Amino acid sequence: MRNRQPSPGWQGMWLVLMPAPLLLVCRVSVDATATTSILLPALLASLALLGLALLQDAQPRLAKGLGLLGLIACGHSAWPLVIDSPFAALLAGVGLIQAVFFLLDLPNTPTPAPHHREIVAHAQARKGLQTLVWLSLGALLLDPRHAPLGQLALAAASLISQLLVGRWLHTVGKTSRSRRVTGWLLPLLPPLLSGALLALAHWLQVIPQCSLVLGVGSLWLLQRHPRELHDGHERWWEPFLNHPARVLISTFFGLCLMGSLLLHLPWASTGKPIAFIDAAFTSVSAVCVTGLTVLDTAVDFSPFGQACILLLIQLGGFGIMTITTVALHVLGKRLSLRQERLLTSLNETSHQELISSLVTIVRFTLLTELTGAALLTLGFVRAGSSWLQALWQGLFTSVSAFCNAGFALNSANLVPFQHSPLILHTVGLLIILGGLAPATCLLVPQWLRGGRLALAPLLALRTTFVLLVVGMFAFLVFEGDHSLAGLSLLDKLHNAWFQSVTLRTAGFNSIDINEVLSPTLMIMLTWMFIGGSPGGTAGGIKTTTIGVLALTFWACITGREAVVACNRTIPQSTINRAITVCAGGMMVLFLSILALSLTQALPARQLVFEATSALGTVGLSLGTTPRLDTIGKIIIMLTMFTGRIGPMTLFTLLSADHQRTEPQCPDARITLT
Repeated sequence: MRNRQPSPGWQGMWLVLMPAPLLLVCRVSVDATATTSILLPALLASLALLGLALLQDAQPRLAKGLGLLGLIACGHSAWPLVIDSPFAALLAGVGLIQAVFFLLDLPNTPTPAPHHREIVAHAQARKGLQTLVWLSLGALLLDPRHAPLGQLALAAASLISQLLVGRWLHTVGKTSRSRRVTGWLLPLLPPLLSGALLALAHWLQVIPQCSLVLGVGSLWLLQRHPRELHDGHERWWEPFLNHPARVLISTFFGLCLMGSLLLHLPWASTGKPIAFIDAAFTSVSAVCVTGLTVLDTAVDFSPFGQACILLLIQLGGFGIMTITTVALHVLGKRLSLRQERLLTSLNETSHQELISSLVTIVRFTLLTELTGAALLTLGFVRAGSSWLQALWQGLFTSVSAFCNAGFALNSANLVPFQHSPLILHTVGLLIILGGLAPATCLLVPQWLRGGRLALAPLLALRTTFVLLVVGMFAFLVFEGDHSLAGLSLLDKLHNAWFQSVTLRTAGFNSIDINEVLSPTLMIMLTWMFIGGSPGGTAGGIKTTTIGVLALTFWACITGREAVVACNRTIPQSTINRAITVCAGGMMVLFLSILALSLTQALPARQLVFEATSALGTVGLSLGTTPRLDTIGKIIIMLTMFTGRIGPMTLFTLLSADHQRTEPQCPDARITLT
């Protein structure tokens, strides 16, 4: 089958985005005489976008460099806006992640241009109009009515989009029967009419509204053109769905945005409406199954708000891809080849096994959560709650535990139940099952009977067992006479085991985390960074990653050429991926701690713990989360988002099926000691 060529419409998007950096300047300076330190980087970013549009196909490597240069310049111009508006800082962070992944996804070799000029012009005009719509919506938020520079930038973007429409009409005119008319008159109509409308809009100070109308109207007319121009090229939604990395980012971001809007509703809180930044923080924490909270879930949220949080936790635990695939299966719809290829790249299963495995995941998840809810309901009733209250607490805690979320309907989390083994061990078992992944959990009976397993699940099970046991004994040794003091020997065992389990990115606590000693804190940081197993609801760099690194370390110090485990050789590509995932996690953690240290006047011990908990999607805190200011909350939100989708996104990028020509170069000798 012939490979599809990339859509040529991206050039239209870059061209319409050219004036966009000047829109940022209008928020900093309300007149056209913006300071040189802000205006020059904005102009540099516009020129970089122009170069990216012109060189994307012919010189992709140079285009990547220009794109990165434009990002740096645009970030410099946007910095005052980011400092002034926390919401703009959140959007800028997510947009930066999307832009970096897009630039990395560009091919390194020139792309052959499509042969049909009309198709090229149609795609560029369509992409440019879609970009204009988003720019107009953003300008409505920036409100550039009193900033001539912002109005000029948005008007320029509108005119560029209409010039692209005119260019497409020019290509249509060359093939049209009424060539005498369409060949020269129609291409001039879009820019002339839009220029007149923009002049009127400038007088009425409604340029953003006029640009939005022009973009939507022209896009509607453009989409009515014969369908054959769309065949083989991307629709407006396809850039978000044609690569696993973009699917993960787009779907989780959409869930976070939906949850923010729901939790911001007046009836989601018990008192006055929740501030949007707090609603967004809670939504991101729930979708990313972290558990860090700036508000008390049991006190500040109404039953409707708690139900929304529960729904977000469940959707985040399942993963939006799993839900969509199972829904299509239930409805009897057939997956397209692209959807099957996309999903199998994420789940590493064959086409035939995809649907059955996902249905098994859903069945196992629901059965486990309902069983856990029944046991926890009995535990809460024995602890003194009414049956109705215990039923809701049991269901909420069961879903939160299996999804490794850490949300609890108690202000003190599970500290009041540190004498209830039924609650502690039920929650602990749910955390382990959710962190291992359903596919691995179904192999546990075979493993306990001494059966032969594949290396991947065996490595996950053995690493998990070692971490749980070592963590429990570490808590007993360091905290036996400290935070566990006053408990009986059995209660010490119960709580030490539970705390070792909950470090696997769950976020529940049955003791006061603020009282732990420094050695225990170091172990907690390491365990939170490692996280759970692939395919589960836990975060972190995964047990298989640390297992592969441990095997590689052992092979190196024993002088072995290959890394062998259970009579299986681990490929060098797998080792490279493990190193990359670990190094990437450490880099993000360092940047997060650095950003918090620069913006928050809090002890370094608390900031390091908070950043590690957010990156590993754990949810444990030393009481730092409610004390964060708006910038600190945004940093933690971005860290949680990166910790949730980062390892999966990085794996899909490393697993991309690209044809590479490895150069045959001589070996280099580098001294390491």
